[in-house]
Amino acid sequence: MAFGKIIKIHQNLFKHSNKIYVPPEGRMYINTKSISILVLSISIMTTLFFSNCRDEHQSLDISMYQYRDTKQLVTFVYNAAKILEIDGMKSIDYFKENRDIYHTKDFYLYIYDINGKNIYHAGMEYLEGQDLREVTDHNGKRITQLVLNALEDKNNPHAWVHYSWWEPGNFYPIPKSSCHFKVTTPEGNELFVGGGMDYPHEEKEFIRIIVDNAVKLIEREGRNAFDEISDQTSQYNYRDVRVFVFNTDGNTLISPVLNDNLLQIQLLKCTDEVGHKPFENALQGLENKDIFWQVFMAKDRYQRELVKKCLYIRKLVIGDEEICVGAVTDLPQP
Repeated sequence: MAFGKIIKIHQNLFKHSNKIYVPPEGRMYINTKSISILVLSISIMTTLFFSNCRDEHQSLDISMYQYRDTKQLVTFVYNAAKILEIDGMKSIDYFKENRDIYHTKDFYLYIYDINGKNIYHAGMEYLEGQDLREVTDHNGKRITQLVLNALEDKNNPHAWVHYSWWEPGNFYPIPKSSCHFKVTTPEGNELFVGGGMDYPHEEKEFIRIIVDNAVKLIEREGRNAFDEISDQTSQYNYRDVRVFVFNTDGNTLISPVLNDNLLQIQLLKCTDEVGHKPFENALQGLENKDIFWQVFMAKDRYQRELVKKCLYIRKLVIGDEEICVGAVTDLPQP
């Protein structure tokens, strides 16, 4: 966050406060609300300045992202989390006084307690105070539970979840990706802070997270993990992205395109739009390594033009069978 942004926060903090009154005699009176806001403003400015100088560059790693919007969102949520971490619950008043800062055209901030009760929502104020632990999107995804799981996942350091939501003021579901940080306030309250992007860019990091997690699940539970990975409401499926599994003969164990495997897709024979065989090439690339990235060409479903897709694939052994676990997404084009 640039220092100019800190100054803007400081200025906005006073926008709706009571003004300092200077009478004609030259004596100045400051009411208690102005004093408390002044103290909080100085505290928050100090927090932001030093977290910007120290923590943002030392503790926050955003090098894995390809898109500027993604990096800005993670930094935006991280800086808000630092305010809560240092100033505690009293900073909730600050966030409420400055909804215009924390609700931009690109994303907005929200804060929950660890049990799923909304404490602050910059985009939908009417959600504040409501228990949203069991809320689901229109596909049945339990959003809060996905967030809580992601917060405990070391493989997902910024706790990304992907779901459908709605834009304030509109009436139809839209794709959304949100990142989160867990905070313990000085008072001992456990909270999580989050913010999301509407119509998000598809980062390579997103499929790395879900494929790596699918591999860990299979290593732990074997084929019993397949039902959870196939579940459309799980972390392993979102938008057009789906974790799939096949053996080294090319036979699908979890299909990349169907909800069952009645129709066997010979993946090793599949070609892209220019005649390349991405799965066969990936399998060859996995001969001497366990992780492989593969780029191939596909037809854009909206403009009918060729676009680059990205395949991330992992190899492992369960029982006496060698299998591959992967997912496909758009290749980032910053």
